[in-house]
Amino acid sequence: QLQASGGGLVQAGGSLRLSCAASGRTFSRLSLGWFRQAPGKGREFVTAIGRSSSSTYYADSAKGRFTISRDNAKNTVYLQMNGLKPEDTAVYYCAARSTIMTFTPTTEPDYTDWGQGTQVTVSS
Repeated sequence: QLQASGGGLVQAGGSLRLSCAASGRTFSRLSLGWFRQAPGKGREFVTAIGRSSSSTYYADSAKGRFTISRDNAKNTVYLQMNGLKPEDTAVYYCAARSTIMTFTPTTEPDYTDWGQGTQVTVSS
């Protein structure tokens, strides 16, 4: 089970940190990702982190502004978002799946577990 939180309303240029707490699985064996869905659009990949924190992937739209991290002791994955833009407005979903060490999923079908989503709204 995944529980996302931390969304809200922020002005352009501002920051937010999303959190996603996982339960019911061995967290250290999970790869985790963040996806988002803007109004009228499909869900898109934002970022992912593998079982090793050194394995991270970012969509071009997130590079240089967003940072994904994980805390295995707290069973939580974070998404730090800086320099937010109005086009970042979306519902953000965390996702997880058990993986081997060398594989970090970056596509929606690769993930088995999904959180409920948290709304991020960036005003101009």
